[in-house]
Amino acid sequence: MKYWQLPQAVEEVLPEQASALEALRRELLDLYKHWGYELVFPPLIEYSESLLTGLGADLDLLTFKLTDQLTGRTLGIRADITPQVARIDAHSYLKRGVSRLCYAGTTLHTHPKSLMASRCPVQVGAELYGDSSEQADIEIIRLLIETLRTSGVGALTLDIGHVGVYQAVFAAADIDQNDTDIFDALQRKSAPDLAVALQDKPAQTREWLTALMNMHGDIDTLDRARQTFGSSVPAVSQAIDQIETVIKALSAVAQDIDWYVDLAELRGLNYHTGLVFAAYAKGAGQALANGGRYDSVGQIYGRARAATGFAVDLKTLLAQGRYTAKSQGAISVPAIMDTKLESLINDLRANGQIVIRALLNEHDERCDREIVLIDDVWTVRPIGKTNV
Repeated sequence: MKYWQLPQAVEEVLPEQASALEALRRELLDLYKHWGYELVFPPLIEYSESLLTGLGADLDLLTFKLTDQLTGRTLGIRADITPQVARIDAHSYLKRGVSRLCYAGTTLHTHPKSLMASRCPVQVGAELYGDSSEQADIEIIRLLIETLRTSGVGALTLDIGHVGVYQAVFAAADIDQNDTDIFDALQRKSAPDLAVALQDKPAQTREWLTALMNMHGDIDTLDRARQTFGSSVPAVSQAIDQIETVIKALSAVAQDIDWYVDLAELRGLNYHTGLVFAAYAKGAGQALANGGRYDSVGQIYGRARAATGFAVDLKTLLAQGRYTAKSQGAISVPAIMDTKLESLINDLRANGQIVIRALLNEHDERCDREIVLIDDVWTVRPIGKTNV
């Protein structure tokens, strides 16, 4: 039985699901194309220093590494396509002004990101470069909403935050952002662990960090944050203003979206620099999509650019949404060679029809029509219908 086993959290995609997966992939890439996003195909594998430099330990831990047999250098199998697209924008595709890029491809993780997650997600996403304004963030989140709508996702909640909030609070409290004990406690929202990590800190620091951990909830959370940090940590107000601008603009065009504000949101890949967001569907235990601003990533490739984008896993979308590929049926054709029959088959296939030869003189189970010879003319008719 061991020969049939797959690694944990690695799955194969069988025909019915594969058909829906491919149909959704094509539909989403067409959606992005119609919004002006150009398709790129980053490589599956790169030198690890190119793939990971400056992107944080979390992405490093997710990445499989191996030795290149040609050079002896370490290679990484991509765990996230976003940094690769940032490299393309910064180094390979030197377009002036705003650049819009999209992609679709398989990634590989050393371990699942959550209990139900796959280690080989099919990642699809869109990235916008060259504009640091809230309008760019609004466009990206609108496109994310359209992505989820296209995928058949129903009731939708957008979790939104801003990396600048905790960065400003850490700076004002004179705390190193790399302090793992404090960071991990905040990330897990563990009040006891945070209290232990802060026990030797000044009272003001303990008060600010404890308040930050509890800054999550409905939109009123933004007012609470202003009251708590507004006068003493001015940079927090700037971040809150950006969040409010984005929520107000999107609420006008997507009135059915529920909003959840989390100003201590520290999960995810830590290359983000500004607004961050995640999308959840009712009943789903994990985020359907993640995204945010990552203005500094391109700098390591030689071109620092404003950047924002999102990524989704097609497998998760299929599992949580109501998307089904359009079924068109198929046409069964006798397994014989005939010039007129071949001409008809070619015409049908050219017009998008599925035509399957009846090997072993049996119709494929997908076929709802057949080609038969009636009065010396090859004719398409429903299976089971007689000539009478």
